[in-house]
Amino acid sequence: MDKSSRHSRTALAELSELDKKLINLLQRGLPIAERPFLEIAEQLNSSEDEVIERLNHLMTSKVLTRFGPMFDAVCLGGAFTLAALAVPEDRFEEVTEQVNSFDEVAHNYRRTHDFNMWFVVGAESEAEVNQVIDNIEKKTSLPVLNTPKLEEFYVQLYLPA
Repeated sequence: MDKSSRHSRTALAELSELDKKLINLLQRGLPIAERPFLEIAEQLNSSEDEVIERLNHLMTSKVLTRFGPMFDAVCLGGAFTLAALAVPEDRFEEVTEQVNSFDEVAHNYRRTHDFNMWFVVGAESEAEVNQVIDNIEKKTSLPVLNTPKLEEFYVQLYLPA
């Protein structure tokens, strides 16, 4: 198990009841309101300041790696794919910087597998996605595994509170 996986498991074990309820509630959507965090706080019998503080803590502790809207690139006329690299351990940091230097790379995750780096490439067209993949291969000197979406599934994680 790599260090980031151990850290994630430890962080999850240390979640407060409020953290778990907040994560569960936010997976259903953010209220469209002038003060959405106040509305969330009211649902959780908390305060607006505490909700914002907990979200900041969850982000800085890397329990949450992203907080923001999710857009369907295809519905907006774009394209995306999930891609992977088998990166030699001694080059992992270097390749991470190389891959992340592309504006089209949305996020990048380390995994404990032969393909130990997974990332999403989003662009205006499938041809542009393929060009970015070609450019990543040239820059890293590593072959990219391209796994475009064939079918979409929505899976949410709900934590017992």
